[in-house]
Amino acid sequence: MATPKLSKLEFQIMEVLWTQGESSIREILDSLPAKARPAYNTIQTMVYRMEPKGVARRVKKVGNFHVFAASISRDAAQRRLIDELLDLFGGRSQPMVARLVETGKLSLDDVKKAENALRKLPGEEKQS
Repeated sequence: MATPKLSKLEFQIMEVLWTQGESSIREILDSLPAKARPAYNTIQTMVYRMEPKGVARRVKKVGNFHVFAASISRDAAQRRLIDELLDLFGGRSQPMVARLVETGKLSLDDVKKAENALRKLPGEEKQS
């Protein structure tokens, strides 16, 4: 099954679940940045909508609240997001890499790691 597309807020919620593990709605809410923190009901609605998507699940009920956990890995969600971004650029990574260089978000160490990863690929895939 393909990894479902996540909105920005869903990704933030998933980041809490990946980082903290099992969490209640209140714990998820309290972990989000205070500056732009949504209402409790917004987070609750989002988490409940994430269940049928198969990205979050209820693991137990404690008193009158539920505890949730991630159902997909961070890696799977990030791969989906990166693939979507590449699709926007017609499959070309160069514009994204150029932007990372311009903003200083791509270090020489990142480039060296990428070179090492490219060297490990089979010959014909290096051409892409």
